[in-house]
Amino acid sequence: MDNPTLTALQRLIEIVAQLRSPEGGCPWDLAQTPQTLIPYIIEEAYEAVAALQSENTDDIAEELGDLLLQVVLQSQIAQEYGQFDLATVANGISDKLIRRHPHVFGDLKTNDVEQVRANWDAIKAQEKGLSPEVANRLSYKLARYARTLPPIAACAKISHKSASAGFEWECIEDVWAKFEEELAEFKEAVQSEDKAHQAAELGDLLFTVINLARWYKIDPAQALQGTNQRFINRLTKIEDVADRPLTDYSLEELEALWQQAKQQLAQG
Repeated sequence: MDNPTLTALQRLIEIVAQLRSPEGGCPWDLAQTPQTLIPYIIEEAYEAVAALQSENTDDIAEELGDLLLQVVLQSQIAQEYGQFDLATVANGISDKLIRRHPHVFGDLKTNDVEQVRANWDAIKAQEKGLSPEVANRLSYKLARYARTLPPIAACAKISHKSASAGFEWECIEDVWAKFEEELAEFKEAVQSEDKAHQAAELGDLLFTVINLARWYKIDPAQALQGTNQRFINRLTKIEDVADRPLTDYSLEELEALWQQAKQQLAQG
């Protein structure tokens, strides 16, 4: 009996292969490389997250499809380069799941979530040839967050894990004092022409802001996402009533329209 899931996946593989075919393929797809597709992987991942947060099942299915396309397309290009194919990718993750779940696929018996996580980390360290001592170092774990997560999420993780290990202020007033210190240093840095120094001080300031968010139990990524959406909502209201290009408005006029939009949205 045909498996509809495998049939659908095979159809997608064949479509992507045709798009990449030198004979009758798509010029855009043919021009892509693993590196040029990196922004699309990130974009599709974020769009999938947004769909999941919306809980709209149609949107979730669509965005997961877009994300799946990136996996199939990267695998197709790698196959053309003679590196690996989609079967290698699928078998690799299947083998990894079996290795890292000895309590499911092996003889180990445990129902403890923390023990499962500890086993996962230990097996992962063995796979990478790391000693337990190195794998358990805080710096090794934090480096992984910095390498693999978006900057804000990485910073939040680093802040939380460091605090759990003892790198923590005694009270919230100390965090605010650190914020004021970093703000002053950033203000001083922007007076210079040293962009590297400016970037370093801005990074320190942002790191402290995210620590403030942790102390107040606020998700900084969600907070910023909310601000982005509010900005777009207010701008939409302004453009709904604008009778000429926004660039033709004075700053005072735009501010008045902004406050009007802000009030309308608050009332709505």
